[in-house]
Amino acid sequence: MPRPVVAVKNDFPPSHELAPHTHRRGQLLYAASGVVVASTPAGAWVAPPERAVWIPAGTAHAVRMVGAVSTRSVMVDTSVATTLGNECRVLGVSPLLRSLLVEACELPREYDLDGRDGQLMTLLVAELARAPVIPLSVPFPTAPAIARKCHAFLESPAPHDTIEQWSHALGMGRRAFTRAFRRETGMSFGEWRQQACLLVALPRLAAGQPVTAIALDLGYESPAAFSTMFKRLLGMAPSQYRN
Repeated sequence: MPRPVVAVKNDFPPSHELAPHTHRRGQLLYAASGVVVASTPAGAWVAPPERAVWIPAGTAHAVRMVGAVSTRSVMVDTSVATTLGNECRVLGVSPLLRSLLVEACELPREYDLDGRDGQLMTLLVAELARAPVIPLSVPFPTAPAIARKCHAFLESPAPHDTIEQWSHALGMGRRAFTRAFRRETGMSFGEWRQQACLLVALPRLAAGQPVTAIALDLGYESPAAFSTMFKRLLGMAPSQYRN
């Protein structure tokens, strides 16, 4: 389309998955309802309705829907996406940005660049540039052995795993493992472990599953321990978030 920003809306059934693909433009993937989980070889990002995932142009990514999902996405040409970064990230969606995304999807594809529609898109890009980055990501290492451990953790989270257990399993010394893990992920092992548990928990909360069941499945000794971790990272209790 001969426009710098194009808005697209789609509806997906529960548990629908989009196979790995790329876009020529950068994509802001926003779920007006439901939860989306975007994954790339470098990591995974989860976006409930008050969040959105920024995916730079040319980045291969797969998307998994949690629940019935209705998306309002914008495809941004690289000429106007310079302030949005070259790495995937989760952005906070303010009420204004949400309204702009919804309204943008109602515009004609070849909207008037010099009229009200063009001004709306300009404001949308400006709001994207100032949207806060939210720590809802789990980066994957490039080192194959550590990456396999990380992927296995997401399949079966164990919040009490220790550095000693991982370094021993990988045949590494504690100090060498901690240095390699931070170099590969940009996070400490403890920070990554908590983020990974959060990534698994958010879609389950959005699907309406009980907090107690999620906490116990994730290996927490009690719902209170899980709630403490959750509130520290997201600023609210799991029950509040689910509601």
